[in-house]
Amino acid sequence: MASISFRNVTKRFGDTVAVDNVTLDIRDNAFFCLFGPPLSGKSTILKLILGLEHPDEGEILIDGRPVTNVSPAKRNVAMVFQNLALFPHMTALKNIRFPLVERRIDPQTIAARVTDVTDKLHIGHILHKPPAQLSGGERQRVAIARALVRDPVAYLMDDPISALDARLREETRVELRRIQQQMGKTLVYVTHDQEEAMSVADSMAIFENGKVRQTGKPEDLYRHPNSTYVASMLGAPAMNVVPMGLASGLQVPNMPTRAESLGVRPENLRIASGQGATITEVEPLGGFTTLTVDLQGTPLRATLRGQPRFSAGESVALSVDAGRAHFFDPAGAVLVAQ
Repeated sequence: MASISFRNVTKRFGDTVAVDNVTLDIRDNAFFCLFGPPLSGKSTILKLILGLEHPDEGEILIDGRPVTNVSPAKRNVAMVFQNLALFPHMTALKNIRFPLVERRIDPQTIAARVTDVTDKLHIGHILHKPPAQLSGGERQRVAIARALVRDPVAYLMDDPISALDARLREETRVELRRIQQQMGKTLVYVTHDQEEAMSVADSMAIFENGKVRQTGKPEDLYRHPNSTYVASMLGAPAMNVVPMGLASGLQVPNMPTRAESLGVRPENLRIASGQGATITEVEPLGGFTTLTVDLQGTPLRATLRGQPRFSAGESVALSVDAGRAHFFDPAGAVLVAQ
């Protein structure tokens, strides 16, 4: 078990700053997600933890001990790469056993660990097959099993289920969460899927261009984003952010005069019969319905429970519940009031 900390870490590749002065604390036994768009620095963070890359500035600590100059082999951290990197000439069983065989662990311990991990991942019936005979989901679970069997101080996973179909991704992320809790180990997980991050993480860090924009529990970041960037990254549909000049058409109470823009989550946008806006699209999705509403030329999204009887072209009035609006300064980077 181990905590992981970054202290003012910067990593450059030529003129590109991949990680920009990052300070970050990942507590012991956490399921921690690094979330952001592609090329925002997430995978570089994992490589720095693993020791495949070295910081140009700053310090990395594992369990309170500096590891900046410690080799990857001595850090005892396991990694699941995005491309899986299974050995094609080995069966699934041999792939899983490989890290333990290389470390010359005794056969009885290897057998016990393999049985324990493969039972947790429900892959005991495919251990005799080589990777070429496995489905994408099966290969993914073999790669995860190979990391889990090592008993490291922490697990690192670089977008490991992105290649799976939607249903299998959902099943696998639930399994990963369950296994992490059973094993009681720190797991650092990279993803660019906000639903995935919010559903599994104890805590998360949101990245942009190598910088950490906000850290915290997923529900706290969703409810209290510190910038328009963070607000737009979480939620599907994303938060509506409009200039304060349009706020009068939303009937928002208690608006601060110094705010430049207003943010409203789709589920907090109230719609009723009236005037001021026009519905342009209706998307019935079973348990809820998403509406697109035109407010003085600006499209807004609203999410309503069930299947309300609204139709495209209908005029409506918009409002926001007190305490459900977010106000941002001119830079969009600081929450002014809430």
